[in-house]
Amino acid sequence: MIEPATIWMVILGLGITTYLIRFSFLGLLGGRPVSERVRRVLGFVPATVLPALIAPMVLSDGAGGFAVDPATGAAAAAALVAGYAAASTIAGIGAGIAGFTLVTLLL
Repeated sequence: MIEPATIWMVILGLGITTYLIRFSFLGLLGGRPVSERVRRVLGFVPATVLPALIAPMVLSDGAGGFAVDPATGAAAAAALVAGYAAASTIAGIGAGIAGFTLVTLLL
């Protein structure tokens, strides 16, 4: 059994590390001018990070193998179609939640 003090030390350490990583960009570089090229490239970050976070959850069976759960697959398909049709990340997330909920209730 892990001691509660150890868990809190890990949480505190991760929090400080996250703060320092964010501060390195926002605090140290926040007041400097950024070129138009960098601004344009940074605009693609949300569109690349979201699929990178979601794809392992959709394609993994939880034990390191490859499998697609029907509810998860339906949510991913609904999010993809809605996000593409509406050109909106929020619409994609909402459709994914609705698709997952609907299939879960029906199965």
